[in-house]
Amino acid sequence: MELSEEDLRLINALQISPRISWSDAADVLGVHATTLASRWDRLRAAGAAWTTAHLMGDPTNACLALVDVDCEMRLRPAVTAALAAIPEVITVEEAASNRDLMLTVITRNLGEFSNQFVPRLREIPGLMKYQTSLCTRIHTSGYAWRLNVLSRAEQQALRTLAGPEAAGPPTSDAVSAPLPDSHLALFPFLARDGRASAAEIARALGRHPATVQRQLGRVLSSRLLSFRCEIAQKYSAYPVTCQWFANVPPGGHEAAATELRAVRNVRFTASTTGRTNFVIIMWLGSLADVLEMELAIQERIPGIELVESVVMLNTAKRVGWLLTPDSTASGAVVVVPGPGPEVKGKPGEGAY
Repeated sequence: MELSEEDLRLINALQISPRISWSDAADVLGVHATTLASRWDRLRAAGAAWTTAHLMGDPTNACLALVDVDCEMRLRPAVTAALAAIPEVITVEEAASNRDLMLTVITRNLGEFSNQFVPRLREIPGLMKYQTSLCTRIHTSGYAWRLNVLSRAEQQALRTLAGPEAAGPPTSDAVSAPLPDSHLALFPFLARDGRASAAEIARALGRHPATVQRQLGRVLSSRLLSFRCEIAQKYSAYPVTCQWFANVPPGGHEAAATELRAVRNVRFTASTTGRTNFVIIMWLGSLADVLEMELAIQERIPGIELVESVVMLNTAKRVGWLLTPDSTASGAVVVVPGPGPEVKGKPGEGAY
């Protein structure tokens, strides 16, 4: 399938405002609401685009780890599948480097990572070695990446209509009460469909719609979840993923992050522990762009040391969604199950 300009405009709109109503989106995009809904159903069915929500992973209230994994070559497919089946492993990528797989892991705290997650790695046959870097600050995340095919006026209109789910992580001084289990039970539904309505969730949980509407409002306002509209990478015009491990002087991290936010290709930047202290992930148009981007980074950020660049060969899982080899969504989602009744997907679509 090929994506039309109208498809890309719709995806861009949902990147800015993931839960916008079709009627509001129609006013901005100049397309009838039923046409937008039908177009979105087609994109989702093809695995070309999807909306999801996952734990923000902000280091002030969670543990986000970047884990390098080595495994036996003949068992790599089995190791990859085993890792992708772990809910805390939100992303699994095969790397063209001196490590086999690269993982992004989110747990509630460092103790859970050390005492519950790490032992699971040791139980996977064929997994030979792992090495961990911990994120101490997230500067830019994938929810902020944009196609940028809409006009500035359209983008501003969508930002005006966006709800609290479109905001970034809370500020470090923000304090919010923990959500009760009744609210946490909504998380798996939002991971499966970031646009899931209160009525749909209420039917699945057997709750009153008005009750779920209140609970959903509190979940969205808590900013514990990162909402995003994803696009299959092959349709993005940027089919190459590159990650840089860098060193930045400790006092220069914020300035470096500010410079990188102006680069449209950036998907993720973070300060980390380990052999290097700064990570940059970008989507690029070709392998030739790797060198050009390295030169651009060094021009923008004097004093940065780019220690290593890693190109990804394949993404098996992205923020909970299992992907096919061509980067489209398979339909299966692996998330930490919420309390309460088990929630299952439709046959062939995976389950929570």
